[in-house]
Amino acid sequence: MGVVSPEVHTDTGQTDSEIIGRMHTDPESFGTIFDRYYPAIHGYVSRRLGQDLADDVAAETFLAAFDRWQRFDTAYDSARPWLFGIASNLVAGHQRAEARRYRALARADQTTARSVDGPADRIAVRLDAQAVRGRLAAALEQIAPPDREVLLLVAWGDLTSEEVAHALEVPAGTVRSRLHRARTKLKAALGGADPTATKEDL
Repeated sequence: MGVVSPEVHTDTGQTDSEIIGRMHTDPESFGTIFDRYYPAIHGYVSRRLGQDLADDVAAETFLAAFDRWQRFDTAYDSARPWLFGIASNLVAGHQRAEARRYRALARADQTTARSVDGPADRIAVRLDAQAVRGRLAAALEQIAPPDREVLLLVAWGDLTSEEVAHALEVPAGTVRSRLHRARTKLKAALGGADPTATKEDL
């Protein structure tokens, strides 16, 4: 039995709102939304939960979106914040797995720092990167989940504050205060560095 590959939809040049607006007569058009955003959603979930859960949670995100397409507010042209909101809700159901991932990354940082073999330059670069990743993971684990959610949607989901507010269905002021708290805590844990600075901050 061969593997059935999904039909690839080409980008139609239409807004997400226009595509989702056609869903009642053309449900297959949702494939375009999937093609546009699956890589971004999968990447975000993978960074939050790891590769093992990313495939399932990303697929669940699009299944939930397909099942709830009538809830999409067509006043917005882009489905990106809506999809990240669904993904964030699903990630929240895996908070224990996320916390375990951060602890494992922090431990891996300590273990790797003790086991050094091989060419010095290559190992030094790898250790520096892993040390930063380990400290970042440990710092992220210490941030309150609602604040961390906002921080990671901005940093890893590449959403603006307004898009995060739309995704999480909270006021923009709440997003800004959560983001400020999370960044303050993260910078303190990382000695003043903010690896989450975005274009919006510049």
